[in-house]
Amino acid sequence: MQALNHDELLAFLNEMLEAERAGSKALLHVSKEAKEQAVASLAMQVHHDEARWCAMLIAAIRRLDASPSQATGAFYEKVLAIPEEKARLAFVNRGQGWVVKKLKEVIPRIEDEQLAKDLGVMLTSHEENIAKVNESGLAG
Repeated sequence: MQALNHDELLAFLNEMLEAERAGSKALLHVSKEAKEQAVASLAMQVHHDEARWCAMLIAAIRRLDASPSQATGAFYEKVLAIPEEKARLAFVNRGQGWVVKKLKEVIPRIEDEQLAKDLGVMLTSHEENIAKVNESGLAG
């Protein structure tokens, strides 16, 4: 498996940043609009993780002497288009699964050991959040 070159790595990190930013904003929106306190609380918990990963990705991109993307992924608008809060939460959870899939594909191709480790922690966090949402019974 060939390692990512500098440009490929930056493209991947910015793609992840845009996705995490979209998830973070969407979850904040879900939390604020939720009618059920349990949905609001769960959305806020996952939002905090998404925001944490945005910060990590921004720092990683800057360490590579590049400017982080300012864009928010299209996922955000897709979440907002879903009218029901539990369906929104389920859709966000599927988005978390997409991030897991991408991380599993790319981490083995990253030569920077610290970055690979950080992304591995991000991967585990996403897997745990998916399980938390699934186990909650709040995603419809």
